[in-house]
Amino acid sequence: MTDLIRSENLGRGIVLLRLNRPDAANALSRPMIEALQGQLQKIKEDKNTYVVVIAAAGNRVFSAGADLKERSGMSEDEVIAVVGNIKALANEVASMPQPVIAALNGSALGGGLELALACDIRIGANESKYGLPETTLAIIPGAGGTQRLARLIGSGKAKTLIYSGRLLRGKEAEEYGILEYSASLDTVEDEALALANTMAENGPVALREAKKAIDEGLDTQLSTGLEVETAAYKKTVPTTDRLEGIQAFKEKRSPVYKGK
Repeated sequence: MTDLIRSENLGRGIVLLRLNRPDAANALSRPMIEALQGQLQKIKEDKNTYVVVIAAAGNRVFSAGADLKERSGMSEDEVIAVVGNIKALANEVASMPQPVIAALNGSALGGGLELALACDIRIGANESKYGLPETTLAIIPGAGGTQRLARLIGSGKAKTLIYSGRLLRGKEAEEYGILEYSASLDTVEDEALALANTMAENGPVALREAKKAIDEGLDTQLSTGLEVETAAYKKTVPTTDRLEGIQAFKEKRSPVYKGK
């Protein structure tokens, strides 16, 4: 059986995870969700992984979201459970200690976009479409879309897109704030990997603590967020990486960080 998730260690602390159901629009079937969760659990505990990139096989659809063929024979309780599984997957992505980049080399719709919204950074394709069209199927985004999209781009824009089910091309999705960058379809993955390489050159502990400070701080009032930032900063001070950064600056060379 073909691996539903292909994992590739690219070196320099970068791991590429690839959704691998191109013949089924990389739809999030139950086996695929479980496979991706398994890979994420391994990476989460790996101190030698500094940055994660999630891409997809093929170049047409990153993920069409829930597997509607799988869902067609389900009971109401089973449908709710499966949507809960996709939400749990998105939460798993969001809780990764490492920065996660979504290389959206194709359209991301419904649960596929909800998965991408859980990533730290999204790079998409000008030619592809992005959106949450669930209301056109008489349901709503149920895997975090109503919450993450509104927090990302504001409630008014999120409501407009969700209520209408409208899909955006890459450049417009960037203008809305859904994507950090948009590029031509054939360069999306290269752009994501270039960014991952730039990030991986920096202190691994600093990357994790910066992510923690931003994510946890956003869920609180400013004064509490500043305390979160201070606590995160303190964790970077005793590291040998910090000393290496200072020494490299003095010696006018590139630092060699080890995540310690």
